[in-house]
Amino acid sequence: MAVDDECKLKFSELKSKRNYRFIIFKIEQQQVIVEKVGSPNESYEDFTNSLPINECRYAVFDFDFITDENCQKSKIFFIAWAPDTSKVRAKMVYASSKDRFKRELDGIQVELQATDPSEMSFDIIKSRAI
Repeated sequence: MAVDDECKLKFSELKSKRNYRFIIFKIEQQQVIVEKVGSPNESYEDFTNSLPINECRYAVFDFDFITDENCQKSKIFFIAWAPDTSKVRAKMVYASSKDRFKRELDGIQVELQATDPSEMSFDIIKSRAI
């Protein structure tokens, strides 16, 4: 599975310059490509609404939060989205290439697998960040 250079470039910009709130990646013709980027002012809801209901995707989300000590922090989540309604073959392709793709993105702090929107609710994201 090849990884398009744009994937690494956009992730690097999200990580260092905070140009994006999220990036959604898809596999197309044996290659991982950038499907969509979200501007820094987009919300978690905008992000979840950008994921297709019946298709697998990889995504990264830059989650800002305030700790109990009142410190502003940020964590980068890697989300493997594989809805139950997606095709079995697609789920297998995404599952088998996930670790290889994730290694290309240096700086991921939390990983999440989701097969249903409830598995990546805002509360779950928040609890995994802290």
